[in-house]
Amino acid sequence: MSDLEVRQLRYFVAVAEELHFGRAAERLGMAQPPLSRAIRELERQLGVRLLERTTRQVALTAAGRVLLRDARTALDAVAAADRRTRNAGSTAPALRLAFKPDYDAGLLPRMLAEYQRDPAAQPVDLLMGGRGEQVPALRDGRADVAILPTPFAGSGLDFEPLLTEPRLVALAADDPLAARTGLQLADLAGRILPDGVPADDETGPPLPEHDRPPCRDLGQILHLIELGAVVWFPPLSLVRRHRRPGIAYLPVRDLGPSTLVVAWPQDSHSPAVAAFVRAATDVAALHTARQTA
Repeated sequence: MSDLEVRQLRYFVAVAEELHFGRAAERLGMAQPPLSRAIRELERQLGVRLLERTTRQVALTAAGRVLLRDARTALDAVAAADRRTRNAGSTAPALRLAFKPDYDAGLLPRMLAEYQRDPAAQPVDLLMGGRGEQVPALRDGRADVAILPTPFAGSGLDFEPLLTEPRLVALAADDPLAARTGLQLADLAGRILPDGVPADDETGPPLPEHDRPPCRDLGQILHLIELGAVVWFPPLSLVRRHRRPGIAYLPVRDLGPSTLVVAWPQDSHSPAVAAFVRAATDVAALHTARQTA
């Protein structure tokens, strides 16, 4: 039986992601020859070839692709164990909450206030991030709980829906489409979303990194919309809080709604996490009841 070491997995993942021994060695802060020897030793230990090497390129074998997938999961688990253990053993443990700014339907202040009333509550560390950064933070132990919109890769996570609301398209007020009363996704062909994905196909591949608009925070996104560089699909609650004269908001008949959820690792047994989930769902339920009354 082969006992793989964390060091070996880190070395392999660097090479597998870079597909270049020189770049991988630079990323790891080591010389290339010992890295090459380590990968050869890993292949000998496993009894399989992980990489196809030529003088011009490095490519993953079928076995290498399997190991890359599982090695990433294993390294995330090791990092998560380290971070969660340190937090739990701290003299002042905290609940680490990951979220994307403005994607809380305006409910986060009330959730935090409700949470602090629970006897199991801990001080809260707020981890703000961009789209897609909350799930990795849960997986690698940087966060204990997250508030985020669907869809997301939920493997290994539990979650509770908080509220569902329609999304609109935000586009420049002088865009010819802004004169209409409603659109379909097909009308947005040729336009792109802030992350570089085609607006008429949210599941399509994003543009190459160098062709994407340079935007991350809400202010940058709104400014690029006003300039006509991108369009965007914000939920209704965000639209209500961020109206601008240079932006038109229109319904899109075949655009799905946005569901906000609270998510946490499946193996979490933290009373503080359970307390926050209760607070978040209670506040969201009260908000929904008031909206429909």
